[in-house]
Amino acid sequence: MSVEHPERKHPELHAPAPEPAAISRGDLNSSAIPEDRLRFRIGILGAFIAPAVFLAGVVAYFVIFGVFDMNALTASGLAGLLVAALFATSYSRFWDCVIAGVSSRNSVTLLLILLSVSLVPAMITQTDVAGGFVWLAGQVGMGGGEFVAVTFVMVCTISMSTGTSLGTMFTAFPIFYPAGALLGADPLLLAGAVLSGALFGDNLAPISDSTIVSASTQRYRRREGVADVGGVVRSRARYALVAAGVSGILFLVLGLLRSGDGAALSAVDGKQGGPLSLIMVVPVAVLLLVSFWKRDIFLATTIGLLVGIATGLATGLLSPADVISTNDDGTPGGFLIAGISNMLPLVGLGIVVFGIVGVFQGAGVFDLIVDLASRSDRTRTPVRTELAIGLGAAAAAAVFAGVNSPSMLMFGPVADRLGAQAQLHPYRRANVMDCFALSIGAVVPAASVFLLVSSQLTQGYGKGAPELSAVSIFTTAFYPLVLTVVMFLAVLTGWGRRFEGEGGAELRKPPGRVDSDRTR
Repeated sequence: MSVEHPERKHPELHAPAPEPAAISRGDLNSSAIPEDRLRFRIGILGAFIAPAVFLAGVVAYFVIFGVFDMNALTASGLAGLLVAALFATSYSRFWDCVIAGVSSRNSVTLLLILLSVSLVPAMITQTDVAGGFVWLAGQVGMGGGEFVAVTFVMVCTISMSTGTSLGTMFTAFPIFYPAGALLGADPLLLAGAVLSGALFGDNLAPISDSTIVSASTQRYRRREGVADVGGVVRSRARYALVAAGVSGILFLVLGLLRSGDGAALSAVDGKQGGPLSLIMVVPVAVLLLVSFWKRDIFLATTIGLLVGIATGLATGLLSPADVISTNDDGTPGGFLIAGISNMLPLVGLGIVVFGIVGVFQGAGVFDLIVDLASRSDRTRTPVRTELAIGLGAAAAAAVFAGVNSPSMLMFGPVADRLGAQAQLHPYRRANVMDCFALSIGAVVPAASVFLLVSSQLTQGYGKGAPELSAVSIFTTAFYPLVLTVVMFLAVLTGWGRRFEGEGGAELRKPPGRVDSDRTR
């Protein structure tokens, strides 16, 4: 997807980084900072008030209270903005920066994409594709050991179809976790398989919000627009598929070694799922093909929905009322309404995060970070630049409790500026940032929302399916752990590294000079 260059919309938010001398090394509040900068009574630290309040809300709701609700995070971020505004030397200038951040072309494009793609996972859920996969496994008559690996593959497929990791987990855990435990599968491996499969789709699906965010925050420098989703997914597949392949082998081998015997799945629940719902894989495949081919997520979503609705109505998996209707209590119903309702909390969170990004832009935080990083010996080569981007993205994700979209919204402009200085292609910048955020950054044991939700979703199934702790599930979260190793190897060896050439072309070497780092 190609969009207008964001600098044309808000040139004040995307001005070139100041020269190193423009920012005093000893005093961040010096008069060397441009006059139009947003200033705070406590200096540059004032720009971090809003994210600090946001982080406090993340810890309070996710860690202390055990409440997993995006609306709570939106409220925390908005409270942070309201408090931070009181410390600005110009109250109106502060909100001008917030509005500019929210109204940038990148943010509006992203929010529209999120609303559009929200309809696809709702359609998939309505037609019970997950139940179809469970039926298929039951027909094969597999035992618990094989079921662990099959669960990973099934959840990968579902998360690729829906593009949402948390949504996939809430759908998949109640189906696969108790069924696999009754088959004799190791519960810890089952939980790790569901979590890993959910993160795989979040990492690679073209309709995933993290994929969209990672692409839309990386701008071209030799043409207009931002990285298109299709191109990012195509170039990211090499890392995600390798990590998934290794993870699948680990789940199969350990599943066979650590699982006991059990009855066939069909004997556990003969009514679970059916073969007909598997036909809904067809519109999902059409959506993926159009996304890869046309590199336009709006077109891909439209065609996927049309094919899906037509297929669902023709097969009886959907009725007109399932698409859009009115409930008995007078409220709107149907998967179109459900999809929008499910996505609105994330859209609200995106608005708040983009507002915080606008404050950072106005206060010169990104310019300062890029300036400090560019003067460091650690970012003078492509390898060191990518390490800075990757580790920074992982740290940002950890700060946001593993919730990758807001962390990449926040860190994306930094990755964009740092990577552009090293002439890295927008695809490469997006991939390094996203893969590190969704690897170790997503599963930090102390405060990962994915681990906490996984632990919560193992509760209430009885003695056959025990409750698991978040820390224990970390040990079997193979996909993010293997992806961490894969990305370190990719950065250190140059595997898949590309630079931006004229017209946004992908080059193996930086234009105008010979790259000393190994590329292939």
